[in-house]
Formats: sequence, C-alpha cells, structure tokens
Amino acid sequence: MSRTLGAIMLVLALASCSSGGSGKAPKELDNACSILKQRPGYLSAFKSAERKWGVPVHVQMATIYQESKFVSNARPPFRYAAGVIPMGRLSSALGYSQALDGTWKEYQQDQGRFGAKRTRIKDASDFMGWYMNTTRDRNGISLSDARNQYLAYHEGHTGYARGSYNKKSWLLRVSGEVGARSDIYRQQLATCRVRR
Repeated sequence: MSRTLGAIMLVLALASCSSGGSGKAPKELDNACSILKQRPGYLSAFKSAERKWGVPVHVQMATIYQESKFVSNARPPFRYAAGVIPMGRLSSALGYSQALDGTWKEYQQDQGRFGAKRTRIKDASDFMGWYMNTTRDRNGISLSDARNQYLAYHEGHTGYARGSYNKKSWLLRVSGEVGARSDIYRQQLATCRVRR
C-alpha cells in the first residue's frame, strides 16, 4: 500500500511542477494594467525593447495578445489528415511572439543572441522590436502603427510590400482589432499605477 501511495504522490508532484504558471496567460487580458500588475517582469521587458528599438509598449502588448494571448509556450494547432491522423503543426511558430524557426534564427544571428528563447518574454519582446524596426526600415511603417506593423508581422516584409494581405479579409479584420487593442492599451497604460 505504501508503494501505491508513494507512486500517487510522485505523479501529483510531477503534475504540479508541469502545470506551473509559466505557460499560463495572465487574467483580464483586456486590461493592460492588470496584465502588468500580474506579471511585473513583462513591463521591464517591454520597456527595455521600447528603449532599444523604439516600439511602444502598447504596440508590443497588442501584438503579443494577438499572437499568443500572453502564453509563453503557445504553438499553432496540429494539422490532421482525414480529420484524425496528426500531420504536424500548421507552422513552426512558438512562444509569446509566435516567431517562426527561420525568422528567429535570423534574429539570433543578426543580434548575436544565440541563447535567446521564444518562450522568454524579454527575448520575445526584443525580437518583436528588432522585427518591427526592420519593418519600418523596409516598408516605411511607423513603429506606433500597430495595424500595419501587424500586417507586415503576419505577412513578412516582402508579402506586405506586395500587398498580399489585401486578399485576406480575415487578416484585415484582425489587424484592425490589433490597432484598436493597441489604442485601448495605450489609454489604460497612461492611467494605471504601474511603474513606467
């Protein structure tokens, strides 16, 4: 009986470790102040990226909301053949920023940040700043223009330049939502009592 009890306790201990808060999203995702109060490390990461790259905190937050809902280990869903046979994920996107493998490697090489992880908020926000800065340089999009930055983030620099998003009504709708969320977060951040 003691072996059974020991095995049950071991399983429960392992389950509690694996279900820790690191992968979970904060509560009240419509409230920027609440998000930052729950995760103080986020503000530090966002402010660091803002200082380095010039991308406003509210633009970073609105993009991360859309990409991962602030879930550190977010991944795209699986594809299924015949509705039941798993065929792998829809893409290699991972983490807060949902950066693809190839784009993440490009960032690591360009910035010399080979230890950076997509599941770490400081690295994800730095990546986002780097990418959006490149978008400004290549496509002329203001760093505070969350809507168009998101279109370029989703479609890539070349896709954005070609206007590929114009054939995707769902993406135009989503980018509008990102822009609106960015405005709401900006207004909230101006009034909340989070150290900036």
